[in-house]
Amino acid sequence: MPTEHLAPLAVRAAAPATLPLPTAGGLVYRGASVDDAPAVAALQNAVLAADGAPHRTSEAEVRDDLTAPWTDPATDWLLGVDEAGQVRAWMQVLAPPGDVRVARGLVHGGVHPDRRGRGVGREILAWGLGRARQLLDASGKELPARLQTWAEDDAPAAEHRLLERAGLAPVRYWHELQRDLAVPVPEVAPAAGLRLVPWTPELDDAARLAHNDAFRDHWGSEPQTPEQWRRGATHHEPGWSFLVVDDRPDVEALLADPDTDADTAAALRAGQPLVVGYHMASRYTDSFAAKGYPFGYSDLLGARRRYRGRRVAVSALAAGMRAMAADGMRYASLDVDTANPSGAAGLYASLGYVKTSGSRTYALDL
Repeated sequence: MPTEHLAPLAVRAAAPATLPLPTAGGLVYRGASVDDAPAVAALQNAVLAADGAPHRTSEAEVRDDLTAPWTDPATDWLLGVDEAGQVRAWMQVLAPPGDVRVARGLVHGGVHPDRRGRGVGREILAWGLGRARQLLDASGKELPARLQTWAEDDAPAAEHRLLERAGLAPVRYWHELQRDLAVPVPEVAPAAGLRLVPWTPELDDAARLAHNDAFRDHWGSEPQTPEQWRRGATHHEPGWSFLVVDDRPDVEALLADPDTDADTAAALRAGQPLVVGYHMASRYTDSFAAKGYPFGYSDLLGARRRYRGRRVAVSALAAGMRAMAADGMRYASLDVDTANPSGAAGLYASLGYVKTSGSRTYALDL
């Protein structure tokens, strides 16, 4: 939506001047600190286990969330603590710093099964949405804006009703796919002139730039800053991650292309390597037991839009899958947007991936 047709974000955000703490469930509510990471991770895993979710979280992931430079856990997190000092509810709120197309207020929380049915979820969600509105208001970004969260398809029906009653609606659907690695993975080479290479730290920022280009036409995706990119790699597995490089790009043509973003243009002028595709994978050991088997997870896969149709993404993915199999993983897993504009669903089907579960994004546009 063109911003000239929008009211100022401060008006659309309608941020509350004050944000009273919840009172439900006999809990005492407070902000968080990094010292809460073990307790929050334990609570999140208790919620995931009770809801039959096919994954778990780790203390390291929670710690990274709590220490991110763009969040203040004392004001952007809410914990509900019981009489024994145990954390029984949490809500975290984030306004990603790299957003340039849609300013997002992201909320994510949950309630321990022992405290459900007492209004805790309703009150912490209301607090989270209010805090998200405050962060959007304070961002100073005159952009389309959105409040956003997500839920597993198989989450309790009460969770879906709670989100809808808060004004959020399901706007995007995701499928988790897996592929049996006992079936041999084909070797796929990128088109002539392109080179498949293992991920290295030296090429990591070039991979970030490739990702920002590849996902510019994907719903809900925003550019990642260097810090966001690094923070999103808590369980990154270098041995399963591969890149495709163009060693002799047509620099003049790329610089003349209006679709070439400013960061890529600066890298080209500086003579830096041009990564044109990437497969970034992680080893989520904490989720092996929940899945019932060891697996490798493809966090990010993409190709620069100018390089699509040249076997860029499929060659990187196939290399990653073979590396996972060689490392003793039974399955390769990933999530895909069912409305992905790059034909990813067909690519995965051609490689033998099948759906195992699903989730949905809930949002309210402002």
